Amino acid sequence: MKLSTPTKKEVEAIRATARKTLVKDKRITIRLYDHDYLGIQKKAIEMGIPYRTLISGIIHQYIEGDLISKTG
Repeated sequence: MKLSTPTKKEVEAIRATARKTLVKDKRITIRLYDHDYLGIQKKAIEMGIPYRTLISGIIHQYIEGDLISKTG
């Protein structure tokens, strides 16, 4: 099987993907009310995922516009 030479567009897409894999996640520290912390842990257990993954997912959804605030 002979492989074809990638187009300029394909090469750029590959480079963009490679750049994204090299970017490290940023770590932050946040303070939560005990009630919120326990609620997040409970929801995460119900979903079968770590609570930090749930928090990260919620933030990501909000930034992407997939999670909308009820106020405003």
